Amino acid sequence: MQTKPTKTLLIRRSEERGHFDHGWLNTYHTFSFAGYYDLDWMGFRALRVLNEDRVQPGEGFERHPHHEMEIISYGISGRLAHVDSTGARGTICRGDIQVMSAGTGLTHSEFNASNHEPVHFIQIWVLPNRREVAPRYDQRQYLLENRTDKLVPLVGPLGAAEQQGALGIYADCWLYGTLLTAGNSVTHKLKPDRAAWLHVIKGEIGVLGETLKTGDAIGIAQIDDLTITAAADSELLLFDLD
Repeated sequence: MQTKPTKTLLIRRSEERGHFDHGWLNTYHTFSFAGYYDLDWMGFRALRVLNEDRVQPGEGFERHPHHEMEIISYGISGRLAHVDSTGARGTICRGDIQVMSAGTGLTHSEFNASNHEPVHFIQIWVLPNRREVAPRYDQRQYLLENRTDKLVPLVGPLGAAEQQGALGIYADCWLYGTLLTAGNSVTHKLKPDRAAWLHVIKGEIGVLGETLKTGDAIGIAQIDDLTITAAADSELLLFDLD
């Protein structure tokens, strides 16, 4: 796991990610995960996993366990259904967010709720700052028009997150989302000793003199004001990390 980085910029290109096509699942791993292992890419601060998954109709992940991890799912297209051992059930669609605190342990399954169209989503794992908590689940719909050309908090630390209309997790991590139209910019202020991980879901942006396209990402530290400009209509996730 990479900790307080000494470099200001850490660029991760889409084509450099781990990639597996299992037929039922086409997946890209920004960081080491399952059968993909790269000692240089074990995570970024508390951000441990960022997988981009496409699951074929009627397919999915059978019931499996998790322990001491904060898990976030972000819907891009299609419908992703969730069932877990706490009794929670939910389905997320385009732009929806789902969070799960594994805590002391749970099992869950995730599957494509459609028999006709693929589901495309991003799954994120964040290391918790509290352990031995009871497992919990939550989800929310965030209207896409409400985050056009502005960074909107989607997930944050429990307690503070709810005050900003975001879902809470047991981690000092804020996740922001934006749909940035071509030619427009947003700026995020980073506090001292915090870092940002910016992931391009789709589109093309300019940030700190670098060009990032669909699937690219950049880790940023030692920057006060982070300005992102869209060269094409873009969808972005920005993590603000301790």
